[in-house]
Amino acid sequence: MAIFEPLAAPHHWKPAALAAGPFAGLQGGAVASLLTAEVEALAESRNWGSAISAAAWFLRPTPMAELRTRISVVTEGGRVSVVDNTLWPAGEEQPCATVRVTLSRERAVAIPGFREQATEAVDPLQFPLRNLHAVHGRSWFMDAMEARAGDDAAWFRMHHGVIEGAGPLARVLGPADWTHGIARPVHNVVADPNPNLAVQLFRPPRGDWVGVRAESRWRPEAGLGVGSGVLLDVDGEIGRVSMSVILVPYPRSPADAAVG
Repeated sequence: MAIFEPLAAPHHWKPAALAAGPFAGLQGGAVASLLTAEVEALAESRNWGSAISAAAWFLRPTPMAELRTRISVVTEGGRVSVVDNTLWPAGEEQPCATVRVTLSRERAVAIPGFREQATEAVDPLQFPLRNLHAVHGRSWFMDAMEARAGDDAAWFRMHHGVIEGAGPLARVLGPADWTHGIARPVHNVVADPNPNLAVQLFRPPRGDWVGVRAESRWRPEAGLGVGSGVLLDVDGEIGRVSMSVILVPYPRSPADAAVG
């Protein structure tokens, strides 16, 4: 089952329950994956090459409702192309999210003296499972993947595609969106949503597992922070991820509001 299913109208999508975030609306990583996957799906027919980076902005919560997207080509170059994709709830004029994807045609370059650093393959199955639940107690995006806590990295394996035939970059964005939460300076004290997400890949992941070696920095007096990390597959590094973080109190549950 895909996390987003296409509807009869072109570029219209129905999100599954697995697209939900921990609070209100859809998970940012799911939304960014959808928008990027649509661009990757066009890449071969348009001769854009491989998607090497995506920068996403989450403009407001995306509701669990019918969604529509619109792709806009910024530039088509001889080697590099840049393509935007924006998302709205169907029938509304204010967008919820937008992604800018950079694509490049691969071209071998001879570099005398260059040696790729050797690394030992990792088996994420040796690490314990991480079971994380949403505040609302219902299905959410984390349920679409298997998560394991490694020695120096968190590992994720998607069990559901974001859309049918999603490309490598779209497949990485979901796990990458958890980066700021993996290495929180203090856990379970505030919510820390990320209003943006940026991922760069220098090669696609081999196999199903994506790892994140994460770090976060918080500035409580301003309610701000950042998350960043190295992206991995079982054979080594594949790219980088970064995002801004906004620190806010946890949303109060109806029970808490009644007591307060």
